[in-house]
Amino acid sequence: MSDPRQRPAIGPRPAPSAATAWVRRGEGQASAYSARLTIDVTPSLRGRIKVAAFKRGVTAAAMLRALLEHEFPESKS
Repeated sequence: MSDPRQRPAIGPRPAPSAATAWVRRGEGQASAYSARLTIDVTPSLRGRIKVAAFKRGVTAAAMLRALLEHEFPESKS
């Protein structure tokens, strides 16, 4: 029987996946000079947004930023 004070051995760290590499690269993050915007949505809408972003392979934040940029372009004047 082993000593109960010893910590159990933990297996080796899993190999990095495409998902962990994507997170570490920080794709889709806002620039350092961004402002946070909070909106209230229904849980159903939040779910649809997250599913749409997942299907497109982007974060919900990046997808919504692009949508807002398209809808409210910077004025050229």
